[in-house]
Amino acid sequence: MKKQKHYIIGDVHGEYQTLLALVEELPKDARLIFVGDLVSRGPQSKEVIDFVRNNAFYCVKGNHEEYLLKFGSLFLEEVQNQVENSSLIWAYASLSSTLNSYGLLEKGSNKVTTHQKGLKQMKKDMEWIEKLPAYFEFGQLKGYSLPVVVTHAPVDKYWLFKDSHPDYFSFHARNNRYAPSSSAPIFNIYGHVPRDEVLIEKNFVSLDTGCGRGKDRMLSAYCVETKEVISVGCV
Repeated sequence: MKKQKHYIIGDVHGEYQTLLALVEELPKDARLIFVGDLVSRGPQSKEVIDFVRNNAFYCVKGNHEEYLLKFGSLFLEEVQNQVENSSLIWAYASLSSTLNSYGLLEKGSNKVTTHQKGLKQMKKDMEWIEKLPAYFEFGQLKGYSLPVVVTHAPVDKYWLFKDSHPDYFSFHARNNRYAPSSSAPIFNIYGHVPRDEVLIEKNFVSLDTGCGRGKDRMLSAYCVETKEVISVGCV
């Protein structure tokens, strides 16, 4: 029986069409795991979340998911208070693209709409995001000398805190930018740190190739079993 392969997908940032183009290049039965930052920057954050949720793919929480929880909650308060123009897009520039994907702002402005279906969907998606884990642990795998762990940001320095101080660990699993050390206790596959191409080293894979930052960037996937990298240009 053919064994399914796991493909870890880098930061999508609302670029749904690019995500579909990448998935077309993967095996039909591939098991997908996302490193977070599904949302913001690109025009279709809602559609990216729909894709991940509807297919029950695994995803860890990124810093932009956390931003959506914080600023999305403030936006819902604005809606409740019947604010005509949202001030939040000035505090979090990428929020407008996400709100637009739910139809909650008038195009080209910060004027709030009363799109009830969009509001309901965003609330549901925020509830889903709230429950996303900080990491996915494969454990020891053939071809790796260290346990394989997927996080949004590089987390080797904080791995020992995952059980004793989970909030502290989770914060760094979303936000840390220091490259893993040569004495890392895990093989860490992560996104968060944009680069021109996927970087594969002895104890980590840095997977964010800039999707959502311009048409000259890419979205990339890493196969855990074969160590193959597949990338597509942003659509």
